[in-house]
Amino acid sequence: MKKRRKKPSSRLDADQGAYTCPTCGESIIIPLDLTQGTDQEYIEDCPVCCNPNIVHVELDPQWPDPRVWAERE
Repeated sequence: MKKRRKKPSSRLDADQGAYTCPTCGESIIIPLDLTQGTDQEYIEDCPVCCNPNIVHVELDPQWPDPRVWAERE
């Protein structure tokens, strides 16, 4: 009997965020450090194209998901 693979869930964990790399267009999932405040900004290299991005994270307890986006450094 052939086993069916379970489809990966597109839903992120509570401590994860996602952004689209502005250089290569790939969707990047990142861990979030919820202890670092409600407005975060840091530089991180894209794991696909290795270009540096400025990653922005905004957290609000009233929002269902954090806001995460990136721009080129």
